[in-house]
Amino acid sequence: MTSWGFPDFDDHEGVHLFTDPASGLQAVIAVHSTALGPAAGGARFWHYADSDRAITDALRLSRGMSFKNAMAGLELGGGKGVVLAANPGDTITTAQLEAFGRAVESLGGRYVTAEDVGMSEERMKVIAGQTRYVSGLPVASGAAGGDPGPYTALGIYLGVKAAAQRGLGATDMKGVRVAIQGVGSVGGGLARLLAKDGAVLTLADVDEGRAQKLAGELGATAVA
Repeated sequence: MTSWGFPDFDDHEGVHLFTDPASGLQAVIAVHSTALGPAAGGARFWHYADSDRAITDALRLSRGMSFKNAMAGLELGGGKGVVLAANPGDTITTAQLEAFGRAVESLGGRYVTAEDVGMSEERMKVIAGQTRYVSGLPVASGAAGGDPGPYTALGIYLGVKAAAQRGLGATDMKGVRVAIQGVGSVGGGLARLLAKDGAVLTLADVDEGRAQKLAGELGATAVA
């Protein structure tokens, strides 16, 4: 199937497929729009049932980044990187990170990558060894960014509070029941913020052990 045949193809400026046999890298970089500036969006490392689903994810997320960056008033377009994990639970290798960095560099600045699922500040540093077009580096390095997870969690937390106030008339979150599916960097941070406010939490994650551990820490309920 060509990119034009995907239902989520929305006049994307570019959909780039990268393969590096030496490292085993298979990656997709989707550039939705550079109308406002370089296409910016995180790179994720994830296992997909097939490559079509990986491309679909990149198409959807890059389009979303165009709108997010525009709404934030940033001079940035929308892009997304997806690195395919061969098996669930795989860890991306240094060689794959370096190969992905070279892929980003080959686009000449049309796409700026950053941290997303399966990535970290340390992994961004490895990528930065191969390309100038990377953010999400440790703040101590002098670059803007760092781990975006806490900021994303804070944004969702404020949205949940606003929704509870509007929909339930709640003046605070004490006793409000909230279910969170996925308790990694963002979901876990959100859970901690809501727990401080006295919300009653139900947590779920593909990693049941992680959900149970956080539930024990916060006095929440974990479900499979």
